[in-house]
Amino acid sequence: MTSPRRAAVVFIFITVVLDILALGIIIPVLPALVEEFMGGDTARAATMFGLFGTVWALMQFVFAPVLGSLSDRFGRRPVILISCLGLGLDYIMMALAPTLAWLFLGRILSGITAASFATAGAYIADVTPVEKRAAGFGMIGAAFGVGFVLGPAVGGVLGAVDPRLPFWIAGGLSLLNAAYGYFVLPESLPPDRRKPFSWMRANPMGSLELLRRHRGLSGLASLGVLYHLAHHVLASVFVLYVGYRYGWDTRETGLSLAAVGVISVIVQGGLVRPLVARFGERRTLLTGLAGGIAGYVLFGLADTGAGLWMALPVFGLMGLFNPSLQGLMTRRVAMSDQGQLQGINGSLMGLTGIVGPGLFTWTFASFIGPHAGRHLPGAPFLLAALLLVVAWGIAWRVTMEPTS
Repeated sequence: MTSPRRAAVVFIFITVVLDILALGIIIPVLPALVEEFMGGDTARAATMFGLFGTVWALMQFVFAPVLGSLSDRFGRRPVILISCLGLGLDYIMMALAPTLAWLFLGRILSGITAASFATAGAYIADVTPVEKRAAGFGMIGAAFGVGFVLGPAVGGVLGAVDPRLPFWIAGGLSLLNAAYGYFVLPESLPPDRRKPFSWMRANPMGSLELLRRHRGLSGLASLGVLYHLAHHVLASVFVLYVGYRYGWDTRETGLSLAAVGVISVIVQGGLVRPLVARFGERRTLLTGLAGGIAGYVLFGLADTGAGLWMALPVFGLMGLFNPSLQGLMTRRVAMSDQGQLQGINGSLMGLTGIVGPGLFTWTFASFIGPHAGRHLPGAPFLLAALLLVVAWGIAWRVTMEPTS
């Protein structure tokens, strides 16, 4: 890889780290700020915060294919830089928000600008040889892990000083990243590989046509849907689950989630490349799904907190799945369609963000409530495992198909 391209890939890594760090920084303080605007009414604040999350995911669903298609038309560089700039300004707007409505508007804009992750994925596909793409996407996954480990911890410390300070820091990081990228990020998509922008391809429904045009691509996309849907069990009920079943406090819960992030960084940043090189993307993908199935089952059945800790390394193997999936999917489309492909992936991920939280919280409540036929607090994790079992069966079939 040439030096300019290496610098560009480093920038993409830093971009994803800083974007996820910025998102993570506000996690500890956003609920408290919403509650403050709701006059201290925790019940109403919880409902409103749930709406915040749903709308953010809806923006991802709608705008990820739009930004992906724009990057196929105008190039990756302007879309990435404008998104970084917009995200920074958006956080500053939330820091200054005088009312809940302004904060809500900021969250909408955040969902739109954060959809640039799809373009970052297209950039990696542009500059990375086909056989090394899984490792490139593993690097993006490692960047997610770094951001999620550091973000909430930093946000908690800053929020103790001032609930609005994390928004200022998140905004500053995004703006600095945009300025840094302006000088070091070259364009990855040559003009002769671009295609005209079309609203037919850029809307979430119309963009799915790309999946139908390429053999096996729809099946691979369905794997991504099942994976991301299952993964929402962590964000939706993990904190509630470990508090209810093991009596963990905030410190123990935070340490366990940090451990998940650290293991993710190790697996995606260190294991994906050698395993794909030795066993190929198909076997690595199936291994990742098997690790996820076993991990979720162990989570759901663990009677003690120690048992859950012992399950973390097994669960961490699931980090092998997504980079391998991305590598397989990018093989099936042309360079001029990589932005649209990543936009579709981002849109489908946003869709699971709309459905997943409600699905798993409802399952958790149903199996611990007074009318539960059987008391089974680990039911959401067993449901997640079942989703991955279905994904494993689909994966076994579709990954045997040729890429042409």
